[in-house]
Amino acid sequence: NKIDVDPAPENVERMKKELSKRYIVVPTSAEAELALRRASAAGLIDYVPGDSEFKILKTLNERQRNALRYIEEKVLERWGSTGVQEVINKAVFDAGHFIAVFPVENEAKLTDHEGRVLPDVFLLSEGSTAKDLAYAVHTELGEKFIAAIDARTKRKLSGDYTLKHRDVIKIVTSR
Repeated sequence: NKIDVDPAPENVERMKKELSKRYIVVPTSAEAELALRRASAAGLIDYVPGDSEFKILKTLNERQRNALRYIEEKVLERWGSTGVQEVINKAVFDAGHFIAVFPVENEAKLTDHEGRVLPDVFLLSEGSTAKDLAYAVHTELGEKFIAAIDARTKRKLSGDYTLKHRDVIKIVTSR
């Protein structure tokens, strides 16, 4: 953490050299990520967690401009991101062995019953099945599960189909 404060580059290199055989070393600035997320939530900037840049949307006061300039120069330009989203991704998908699966009601439009595009994502353990997803969404869907449909290929899938990371799945049930 605190990659915006010197001697961060030297510390990161030392940690990578000494620890990388046993640990994943990811340079981070949690404070910069928090500031960017708060500015984004306030509508001041357009920022996607993990991105290497942001876009200013509204007029900023001098303090806000200086803070964002500092983050841009000391963190984003130097390191490529705040590192926080990378840590989350590595913890969940690499070390945690989870996959992200998107259940949809309309496999053609990739929407739920309200017309929202890919509104939900479920983190499931690697090796989870289509029927496991149905139960994760709602017990009743699991109990009434008939099949699933892969939204990309339009293939019908059995309950024991092993889900893959980023699958988009429609669950078919009996009434």
